[in-house]
Amino acid sequence: MTKSLDVCLTPALIPLYKVEDYTVVIIDIFRATSSICYGIENGAEAIIPVAEIAECAAYREKGLDYLLAAERNGEVVAGFDFGNSPFSYTAEKVAGKTVVLTTTNGTHALHLSRSARQVLIGSFLNITSLCNYLKNIEGNILLVCAGWQNNFNLEDSLFAGAVIEQLKGNGYILDDPAIAANDLFQIGKNDIAKYLGKTSHGERLRKLGIEKDIAFCLQVDLITAIPVLQGEKLVKLV
Repeated sequence: MTKSLDVCLTPALIPLYKVEDYTVVIIDIFRATSSICYGIENGAEAIIPVAEIAECAAYREKGLDYLLAAERNGEVVAGFDFGNSPFSYTAEKVAGKTVVLTTTNGTHALHLSRSARQVLIGSFLNITSLCNYLKNIEGNILLVCAGWQNNFNLEDSLFAGAVIEQLKGNGYILDDPAIAANDLFQIGKNDIAKYLGKTSHGERLRKLGIEKDIAFCLQVDLITAIPVLQGEKLVKLV
């Protein structure tokens, strides 16, 4: 039985896929999915992704000890505990806590993918752990790139290509975006940091003075945790 390994290059294209037929991996390398993976590894009880700032703020009224994280256009939204820098998701800050998170791109892509068989979170930080899990599941896989404001971006697509590099040859049929993403990875794989140094989102982050976030998010196999969506919460896959 053949199975598909497909890439959705931007959230705007998700309606073209029958998402419920796939295990979906959400990718937002700079920085949402990297921070989610790091936070779950560091003992966050759960991360609740919400699409809108108002939804995030509403958790203040629920009477529980939530950490509220909101980012728009690379910056922390005023009045919230933090944004989506991985340095905000250390064990000292998030262990045992539930974080409510809204971001410009990543949480948007996740919400559009909620009807999938399973929703996982991917990053360079957990790429080998993620790929080892994907190699052992049945059925189709869709790698969803969060992009930038519904547009294509290099870093998410290159990461999708890196995942395909580990999975191809295991009986999958690749769609054209998957082939293109893997070709992109072949171009950049010898020095990913240098290749992604030209990205527009990387330039936005540099202008905000947070180059260290970019370098952190490009570390390979720093962690093993794989966040999975259970109900409304992202928790550690066990």
